[in-house]
Amino acid sequence: DWDDIPPPSALDKISEEEALQIIAEPLLPLQSSTLRDYVDHSETLAKLVHLGVDLSQVEKRQKAGQLLLTLDFEKDIRKILLFLKDVGVEDNQLGPFLTKNPYILAEDLEALETRVAYLKSKKFAKAEIAQMVSRAPYLLLFSVERLDNRLGFFKTELGLSVKKTKDLVIRLPRLLTGKLEPVKENLQVCQIELGFQRNEIQQIVFKTPKILTASKKRLKQTFDYLHNIMGIPHHMLTRFPQVFNSKLLRIKERHKFLTFLGRAQYDPAQPSYISLEQLVSLPDEVFCTEIAKASIQDFEKFLKTL
Repeated sequence: DWDDIPPPSALDKISEEEALQIIAEPLLPLQSSTLRDYVDHSETLAKLVHLGVDLSQVEKRQKAGQLLLTLDFEKDIRKILLFLKDVGVEDNQLGPFLTKNPYILAEDLEALETRVAYLKSKKFAKAEIAQMVSRAPYLLLFSVERLDNRLGFFKTELGLSVKKTKDLVIRLPRLLTGKLEPVKENLQVCQIELGFQRNEIQQIVFKTPKILTASKKRLKQTFDYLHNIMGIPHHMLTRFPQVFNSKLLRIKERHKFLTFLGRAQYDPAQPSYISLEQLVSLPDEVFCTEIAKASIQDFEKFLKTL
């Protein structure tokens, strides 16, 4: 996932002395390559496992294994757990959270508190912050400057109000943690290659933030089919941009079936008009009986001819 890259600062916590200490600890089974083998010798690891941390996943993250072996549960970890609970991470989510972001255990508590205070100062409610932190586990590893720059980027780039910018990142918090390049590229694709106006892009992104992180290739292919084959104008795609989240195969199959039946009518001025929402959102059975006025068997038979 494109947002699964922790900021480098979180990895720089282990000094060479600490690294040597890890190696020099006589109790540890030195031949071992998995954290699991250390659990019996390390109270810290045993407690993390008890919390629900998946050590086999943690090991895959760069330097995370060594990091856990240098920490003391009572001295280093307990305060971070209390902090996370205070932020609103549920007890049963602490294990999964730390599995995804073990680096937070080495962060300075004051720095973490400052970042939460910053979000509160931007009028994010406690429940909203809890939701964002749970859905984008790396969020609190980023400095206040970075969070501020990010919010500023989306506000300016999309011309959104403060309230709408907040709403956007609450719904897709990894916009604050992921790389900006793909987002900038997708905005360019929408404007230059797909030909949407700035105010249309604003509406599209606000309705479906995922478009900012979608695959460019998929966006182009879906647009090409909807606009150039089905004849859907920009203003209608702006009204229902969720269509870009649909599988292109599904759009093609249904459009071809409607065309075969002589029912492919996407002009709202016509009595037999079919909206994009009806086209993509309904389950097959409902789509067949209510929109195509055909049986599901007809549809299945038709698909075999494609």
